[in-house]
Amino acid sequence: MLYKSRSKSKELRTLEFLSKRMNLSEKDKQHYLNLSKGYEGEVAFDSLTEKLQCDCLILNDLLLKVSNTTFQIDSLIIVSGKIYFFDVKNHEGDYYYDSDKFFKIPQFEIVNPLYQLSRSETLLRQLLLNLKFNLPIEASIVFINTSFTLYQSPLNKPIIYPTQINRYLNKLNTIPSKLNEKHKILAEKLVSLHMDESPFTQLPSYHYDQLRKGITCFHCHSFSILVKGRKCICRDCGFAETVDVAVMRSIREFIFLFPDQKITTNIIHEWCHVIDSKQKIRNVLDKNFTMVGENRWAFYI
Repeated sequence: MLYKSRSKSKELRTLEFLSKRMNLSEKDKQHYLNLSKGYEGEVAFDSLTEKLQCDCLILNDLLLKVSNTTFQIDSLIIVSGKIYFFDVKNHEGDYYYDSDKFFKIPQFEIVNPLYQLSRSETLLRQLLLNLKFNLPIEASIVFINTSFTLYQSPLNKPIIYPTQINRYLNKLNTIPSKLNEKHKILAEKLVSLHMDESPFTQLPSYHYDQLRKGITCFHCHSFSILVKGRKCICRDCGFAETVDVAVMRSIREFIFLFPDQKITTNIIHEWCHVIDSKQKIRNVLDKNFTMVGENRWAFYI
């Protein structure tokens, strides 16, 4: 049973919005691509674990702290006699393992994911002891991408390769398990300790004036939007949605990027750019928000 679902981090969502509206540095672009690819891999693993039929609790995307040390768990599964947790990697291409090190061919060394796994396992065990829960832990790295190959792969390491994932989960599904109230209390406690924002967030500085204005296509993210009657139509891919839906989507993006900025008809009209009539903007705001103040001092909450 899915107990905690996964959602995009604030960091990833911010970079997703900014990547459409400003020129990111090469460092920020790479960071965004890494976060996006990692998230895609985690979601792919979620689609497999959600098919489990055994009596279990699945907690995705936990950011926890113990002894002033923060650690992340991509996916955690509680069964009656054990806790399984998985660090999901979406690496693709050819890698090799040598002398306890990971390399991307030809000779680019990457951080050994086994070190991170061991660290997280130790911290999780410490946290469980603090919470007075004594369940054994089985920690594994999951390489989710079918295009991943590891040469000279070690046989005695907790690694699940792409061709082994289904077999591993099928085996997990056959383990006898009957959860009780204590397991649910543990899951509830872990969720309550989850931190929404990482202290290691890396975001570029940005301000309103430097961002490109306009409504982007929901499907292909293009700015090539044509307003035709009550529809916003993408010239690039043909995707269409109502003006009200497109404007609300852009308003939510504006609020996310500028949470301290007052929402006014003028600024949303400028932000959406392609909507010629301020009255159309005002109508959307009136339907979805509450107006405070009057005339030029009015804004929406």
